[in-house]
Amino acid sequence: MSQFSEYDQFDALGLAEQVAKGEIRPEDLLETAMAKAAMAQPAFNALVRPLHEQAREALAAGLPNGPFRGVPYLLKDLLQPLAGARLGMGSRALEGYVSDHDCALVSHLKQAGVVIFGQTCVPEFGLLAFTEPEVSGITRNPWDPTRTPGGSSGGSAAAVAAHIVP
Repeated sequence: MSQFSEYDQFDALGLAEQVAKGEIRPEDLLETAMAKAAMAQPAFNALVRPLHEQAREALAAGLPNGPFRGVPYLLKDLLQPLAGARLGMGSRALEGYVSDHDCALVSHLKQAGVVIFGQTCVPEFGLLAFTEPEVSGITRNPWDPTRTPGGSSGGSAAAVAAHIVP
């Protein structure tokens, strides 16, 4: 697998268009996004857990021809169950909980063709305006690591700002 050097130049629709034209493979987009996440994670802590194997399995099974076919996607770890994945919501109270189903949003995202490869950090139960849960640690703002990217979507915001996902 190779990485897509022009990844940062496209938004999600642009990446999907590149896939549709055959200019890039979904596997290469996934590898690029996973490499970016691995590089950014130590500094910004955007992801609470990677789901690389699930993402690769989704690619191997074939993606639907939705408008976002092949676009790497990070799922917020808050009220968005994904079958076979932990749902922690930033809390130790849900430690070990693994969802047995996809919620409606996840089902729609999958039908749109996105490739879910991880879950992003959130404040405990999404209740705070900053993302510093005890269970996963502080999420930093890639534009200014002395600041928070906010909450409840702090991990998601950090992932977009760090160019992990469009």
